[in-house]
Amino acid sequence: MYWLVKMVNYVFQVYSWLIIARVIFSWIQITRNKVVEEIRGLVYDLTEPYLRIFRRFIPVVGAGAIGLDLTPLIGFIVLRVIQRIVNDILIRILLF
Repeated sequence: MYWLVKMVNYVFQVYSWLIIARVIFSWIQITRNKVVEEIRGLVYDLTEPYLRIFRRFIPVVGAGAIGLDLTPLIGFIVLRVIQRIVNDILIRILLF
């Protein structure tokens, strides 16, 4: 049954890496490489619904034309906290 804990952790890890990839893609200029743009679109499509939850409450920080979106950072931290809670629950269930 510990495979369930490992699988859940794997899903959380993959989604965490998707959020990191989204941040990196936001730093890179748009390229004419179709494969890169397809991957970027996929990463944005997979992470936007989750990050949109935080975007409603956290405004972009900055002045003028330069802005810093903190939602990926907050989303990453919340995701890790949820991962720990889910892990604790699963381990307690499996031990009993």
